[in-house]
Amino acid sequence: MIERSSPVWHPGTTLEGMQARSRNTMMAHLGIELVELGPDFIRGTMPVSERTCQPMRILHGGASVVFAETLASFAANAVVDPTRQAVVGQEINANHLRSVSVGGTVTGITRPFHIGARSQVWGIEIFNEHGQGVCVSRITLAVVNLRAKPEENSA
Repeated sequence: MIERSSPVWHPGTTLEGMQARSRNTMMAHLGIELVELGPDFIRGTMPVSERTCQPMRILHGGASVVFAETLASFAANAVVDPTRQAVVGQEINANHLRSVSVGGTVTGITRPFHIGARSQVWGIEIFNEHGQGVCVSRITLAVVNLRAKPEENSA
């Protein structure tokens, strides 16, 4: 990961604002919570429950990927000016390292590998309650310009 001495976030970015945007989304349904906004990382948690497990009563790999993409997407969008750009996922991969039984909680942290004008690449690590690796993931995201609203185009 890239070592950074100053925050990467767009001015005005707050953990509280991110948490507010997560209401009534898949995040809320799965119990994903954003818990820390560092200078170049976001940390979150997700319960291993009936909503995030597979029939074997362990964390579903797809839930890990949703968790990873959620953390990185929030981070990537917090880097750009939200009035001018949005960042959307293009490709994600994940390696599942260890299972977690229902009743546990996982913690994820995302940090940037690359923040460019047209693309971003973020890494995500997910850990169990003992700090052991559960999943490592990498996502590539596209930075897209938002279209101007019609009233902004009129002179």
